[in-house]
Amino acid sequence: MISIQLDKISKRFQFEWIFKDISLNLDDAKAWAITGSNGSGKSTLLKCISGQLPLTSGSILYSINGNSISDATIYQHLVISAPYLELPEEFTLQEVLGFHFKFKKAFKDLSIKKMIDIMYLSEHKNKTVSQFSSGMKQRLKLGLCFFSDVPLILLDEPSSNLDNKGCNWYLSLVDDFGRDRKILVCSNEPKEYGFCKQNIVIEHYKTRPKL
Repeated sequence: MISIQLDKISKRFQFEWIFKDISLNLDDAKAWAITGSNGSGKSTLLKCISGQLPLTSGSILYSINGNSISDATIYQHLVISAPYLELPEEFTLQEVLGFHFKFKKAFKDLSIKKMIDIMYLSEHKNKTVSQFSSGMKQRLKLGLCFFSDVPLILLDEPSSNLDNKGCNWYLSLVDDFGRDRKILVCSNEPKEYGFCKQNIVIEHYKTRPKL
């Protein structure tokens, strides 16, 4: 499993500190929730952990089996699903999966056909993503994550646009494909992160005005 240590990490946009001085060892649990009010900085923290955003101060240490991983190469060891990430709308479902798995190894050598079956999208395999409903797109985003053989899965609002069936399906992915991998979930919905054993409450890492 991947090891992640946050060492006094802080992020500021202009004069506003989004979070400040977070020091945590994420090895304390396999699954972590990142919670907080809307606009509090949950997604910003996830982007920093993924290497998409630079920190203002502090550092994040990554390693696998004792071997250090640099900030520049951490993307090779993770996948992320988030509302702000776009899918290639002009690709068919099969083309999206084929393209993605040129860069990521499939988990337990799953075939593309099996992936499509698990996402219950078999009837839509030749449709372009532009024809998908929001729920179908979300199932595809989550499938791309859980079907990738990487040690770190980052999820931002994972049940967004999913109906009850879709929410239950998402939780089944966690059970079936999340074992022995580290999962971080940004959410305000307990149903999305009920399996997480630890919680990072983003408001606990805000600067407090002096009285």
